Amino acid sequence: MKNILCIALLLLSIVVNAQNTRQKHFLLEKNTAISGYDPVSYFSNKPLKGKANLTYNYEGINYRFANPNNLETFKKTPEKYEPAYGGWCAYAMGAKGEKVEVDPENYRIYEGKLYLFYKNFFSNTLDDWKKEEVKLKKQADTNWNKIFK
Repeated sequence: MKNILCIALLLLSIVVNAQNTRQKHFLLEKNTAISGYDPVSYFSNKPLKGKANLTYNYEGINYRFANPNNLETFKKTPEKYEPAYGGWCAYAMGAKGEKVEVDPENYRIYEGKLYLFYKNFFSNTLDDWKKEEVKLKKQADTNWNKIFK
């Protein structure tokens, strides 16, 4: 009985540590991904703010949803809807391997994946990304794998 309890505690410890590690790498605002935007809504060409009462925790990351249908859609295949590179700027991840905050309404769906980008009055990294998308995506994937071990 003691062995079973020890194994259960060890497995629980591994899961908790994995979730904490994942949280450290994702861009979170008040412990919520994508500044509270609904990740499924991006795939309908209109990012919507999620509602606090429609929150779902996936592997230690909280996501909010605009409606119950989007919540159920996410639950079926969360990896499809999670933003690339932990929600950090895809361009910065590709160009420099850096975590840079994003404007959650500045995005691109590319090859079925959500990519977010930094934007301010003087700069829009989505424009720069589009110029070298294939190269930057490949480098961003490599850089993210180094960060998110």
